[in-house]
Amino acid sequence: MSLDPSRLAPMANAIRALSMDAVQAANSGHPGMPMGMADVAAVLWSDYIKFDPADPKWPDRDRFVLSAGHGSMLIYSLLHLSGYARPTMEDIRNFRQLSSPCAGHPENFLLDGVECTTGPLGQGLAMAVGMAIAERHLNTQFGDDLVDHRTWVVAGDGCLMEGINHEAIGLAGHLKLGQMIVLWDDNNITIDGTTNLSTSEDIPARYRATGWHVVSCDGHDFGDIRRAIDEAIADERPSLVACKTVIGKGAPNKQGTSATHGAPLGADEISAAREVLGWDAAPFEVPAAILADWRSTGDRGKAAHGEWRQRLEGDVDIRAKFENWMMGVADLAAPALEEHIAALAAEPKNVASRKASEMALGPLTAKLPQLIGGSADLTGSNNTKTPSTGPFTAEDYSGRYLYYGIREFGMAAAMNGMMLHGGIVPYGGTFLIFSDYCRNAIRMSALQRIGVVYVMTHDSIGLGEDGPTHQPVEQVMSLRLIPNLNVYRPADAIETAECWALALQTPNTPSVLALSRQNLKPVRGEGDGDWTASSNKSARGAYRLRAATAARKAILIATGSEVQLAMEVADELEAQGIGADVISMPCAELFDAQDAAYKADLLPDGSPAEILRVSIEAGVTMGWERYTTSNGLNIGLDRFGASAPAEDLFERFGLTAKAIVPQIVNKING
Repeated sequence: MSLDPSRLAPMANAIRALSMDAVQAANSGHPGMPMGMADVAAVLWSDYIKFDPADPKWPDRDRFVLSAGHGSMLIYSLLHLSGYARPTMEDIRNFRQLSSPCAGHPENFLLDGVECTTGPLGQGLAMAVGMAIAERHLNTQFGDDLVDHRTWVVAGDGCLMEGINHEAIGLAGHLKLGQMIVLWDDNNITIDGTTNLSTSEDIPARYRATGWHVVSCDGHDFGDIRRAIDEAIADERPSLVACKTVIGKGAPNKQGTSATHGAPLGADEISAAREVLGWDAAPFEVPAAILADWRSTGDRGKAAHGEWRQRLEGDVDIRAKFENWMMGVADLAAPALEEHIAALAAEPKNVASRKASEMALGPLTAKLPQLIGGSADLTGSNNTKTPSTGPFTAEDYSGRYLYYGIREFGMAAAMNGMMLHGGIVPYGGTFLIFSDYCRNAIRMSALQRIGVVYVMTHDSIGLGEDGPTHQPVEQVMSLRLIPNLNVYRPADAIETAECWALALQTPNTPSVLALSRQNLKPVRGEGDGDWTASSNKSARGAYRLRAATAARKAILIATGSEVQLAMEVADELEAQGIGADVISMPCAELFDAQDAAYKADLLPDGSPAEILRVSIEAGVTMGWERYTTSNGLNIGLDRFGASAPAEDLFERFGLTAKAIVPQIVNKING
């Protein structure tokens, strides 16, 4: 449906009116971007984007990502005007208020039609790369009949300045993701003022250099917008459409300036804008004829959805495969590992937990085709590739392994996009120290409630000679601070497999697997031969690995490589008549979620003077006092490491039984 400009203009003005009214009512917000991109959005919705408001989760819908999330009134206006159940007009009236799903920045868990949470600039575009990857991969599995849709992005100057943009567009260009089209709100304005205050780069040239098709248009000329989008669709490369716009278009005294970026226009300017735009309707009202034109924009998508449904239901076997595939892996992960864990119990392995992770991934990737792996140029170190995961390339989208290059942040954001798209469960590897490069994307995984799995190896000074630049000290504990993120640090091969099962069972919670470079002696095996999901000891976050034999005077709580150390410490204490429990705590978050009785059994509330609680972890000790109490003993590393073989480092920093046992004895004896 190509509407005449005489009908498109009022449609665009409806976006402008709702945006300036909502921001004014909230007394906060960003009216400039939605007012500037209203014409582009009206063309996109009326002529191109494929959606069905009656079924916002339809798998073959186009994905629309508002990367410039501060301009959230653009997407709220579009969803309301085109007929989604929410936001209602009342929701929009309450923009940025506690009762409204119209948050300051769009949040995927509040509104259908918001494909991802955006706000941290650049990440929306980077997540869209992951969505485009997912679309192309699923297309190889189910063909054009069931998977053939585009990923559209609206991005501003800030999105294109962020460093993650370099990572994201380099990956998209390399993979020739031609179903991805970015509409750049090219208005030359940032918060501080005009863009020439901070940049002079040739953005179109940068995109061309990374393998993108680039076209420009007048963002206020409906015909020119169509021409540019048509060119983008026709090109096999990902496209950047540079839409030359005026920020705050329609506000006669403020348009084109940073004054419209992040503040209400004010009553006088809104009154003047209404006159310029010819908008006579009262605030939060849209004339019936204009609303009817907007509601008709979904007709094309509704028809396409009906045809898609007929194709799906026309083949019983394909339908079953598709629906089972899209259900995910949460119920399948643990059964896929039962034979593997039984084999480990029968023949315990003395291997690094990164190697144990690779061993677990073997059966997982063989049995669960939804899993797509990758690494940020550390495949051989992260051990993330398996025989079942061939390369995903521009020539073969059926591959299940992505070579992300040295793009940790871009990898993490792309995985978020894949998980949000659906049909894909991504995992990706890097060194744990580089979690800091990924951190905001990891936080966005948690905020968006998506079960991305981060495989982060070389988890302590145990990595050895690479030294303090590469040795994590504060990373594990700092990751534990992120809400809705499970941080796993397994002690041996069986715990590693258990943690993989748990990570894949939580589609609404992301996971970090912190894995060792050095070999770890097995601490499990006995009694694990008939392992099932219900017998997963790691599922409770912490468990008593060994009970004291002498009268209990100490409880040793350890994670990862230090669990074996805790066992050695317990042996020496028991030899002195000091009974010591050993608690393995692979996931503090899961332990915190247990009931009071279970926690009290592991960590009795008796007098701390009678039972000393000791934490042992090769990282910062801050945070462990919540388990050891103020009278406990926290063994760790509250400084940076050094360059040396791992064994020398553990001895140098007192992470040996010889160094720890006297501290415990002295503490117990007062």
